[in-house]
Amino acid sequence: MVRAALGLLIDTQPDMEILGEAATADEGLQVARRVRRRQGVVVLAALRLTGPHDAFWLIRAIRERCPSFVVVALGANAERRRVSRALFVGADGFVDQNADPGAFLDALRRAARGEVVLTGMPRDWLSPIARTLDIEAEPVPARLTAREREVLTVAAEGLTARQIATRLGLRERTVTTHLGNIYGKLGVGGRVEAIGAAARAGLVSVGWLD
Repeated sequence: MVRAALGLLIDTQPDMEILGEAATADEGLQVARRVRRRQGVVVLAALRLTGPHDAFWLIRAIRERCPSFVVVALGANAERRRVSRALFVGADGFVDQNADPGAFLDALRRAARGEVVLTGMPRDWLSPIARTLDIEAEPVPARLTAREREVLTVAAEGLTARQIATRLGLRERTVTTHLGNIYGKLGVGGRVEAIGAAARAGLVSVGWLD
């Protein structure tokens, strides 16, 4: 019922379309594979999915097989640790399905533009979640090039790939390539993790990590 309601809401928007729906994680991956050549795809992964393959498996699987897709974890009154884990395995953001419809749709549009969205999540969760997204690896400065560090510094301001490109005088595709390389080098699944790692290394300043 919830999936149907959200589908109806999304389907009324002139700039959005439903490419597929799934009741299980395995079905979700099948849908993702079927549309993997499409551009601007945002996947809503419900944290309530359970079973042999749960929501976290689905997020990681889509991140590995369809790296250009934006993956947003979806939940209702989700526990902080589950949101944290979703971000850790590769989600680009989180949206509470009980959010105001306007805020919900705005979150999807911002996610599609490359922004990190954390809609409907208590603000006092930000710092604890950021601290849990830790990685045990060699220091970040030794692993990133000067240009990659520059891109990540600007990304920490919450800018989209296009805005980062404009700021640095680069092509948008070049920025997305740099971001992909950064994620790979740091062994992280998305921007939240990468920025958190860089902030802890003293490369960028992020207010919600203080």
